[in-house]
Amino acid sequence: MRHEISNEFLTVQADTAGAVLWSVRDQDGFEYIWQGDERYWNEHGANLFPYIARMWEKSYTFQGKTYHMDIHGFARNSEFKCVKAENKEMIFVLKDSEQTLEQYPFHFSLEIRYLLEGKALKVLYSVKNKDEKTMYFGIGGHPGFNLPMEEGLSFDDYELKFSDCCEPKRILFSQECFVEGKKAYELTDRNRIPLQHNIFDEDAIVLEETSGQVLLHSLKGKKGVRVDYPDMPYIGFWHMPCTDAPYVCIEPWCSLPSRQGITEDLEKQENLLSLESGKERQVSWTMEII
Repeated sequence: MRHEISNEFLTVQADTAGAVLWSVRDQDGFEYIWQGDERYWNEHGANLFPYIARMWEKSYTFQGKTYHMDIHGFARNSEFKCVKAENKEMIFVLKDSEQTLEQYPFHFSLEIRYLLEGKALKVLYSVKNKDEKTMYFGIGGHPGFNLPMEEGLSFDDYELKFSDCCEPKRILFSQECFVEGKKAYELTDRNRIPLQHNIFDEDAIVLEETSGQVLLHSLKGKKGVRVDYPDMPYIGFWHMPCTDAPYVCIEPWCSLPSRQGITEDLEKQENLLSLESGKERQVSWTMEII
């Protein structure tokens, strides 16, 4: 079921199916969120939990037992409960169940909150560990943004511009999209990535050690989207490889996929978040219309 909030600048919709960010429209009626197309990518903006991207052979181990989980975890295919959709705020909640425990041996509560603040939409993830043991997880976003944002412009007119000059490292992936290491990634003018479809031919560009804020815009236009991700050590950029897809995803991540050829031990994967029994962890990212 879809729910909606709005203010004088934006109208936002999210669905109980995956608590997915379905739509963000401005006063002009322009839709910023990719609406899905089977030719390219038939999704909108999934929430990734409790794992980001792929596990080797869709498997991991925890305390000597093997578990199986599909790409990006189970939250995106789960039915959330909407506990609030008013006063410029939507809150969706997912709790562990028999189905989740088969894949992920922890009792938990995941709250996803969408909060409108002027021209900005803040997305807050709150994870509570309701288990007696320490919980390990990854969490992040996967919103797709329509391009171009204005008539007369093309995909190639846009760029991704970091708020400060930086010297990021790119996470290297195998052909099967598993982590194989990292290397320096050279930005144009130390802060820009000019967009061309072919930069995604080898799949996602995932970076670490960036500025924590990136702007998707064109110098030839007026509309743009600024994404802040101060809590997320990784940022990914993606569209369907080897296509002319008219969108780009900006993906704030707290962790990484598994390594090539390795079935990860959940307690030992260094980039996962850990949460002690009874504790709560909150991370967030924000998209702002300019």
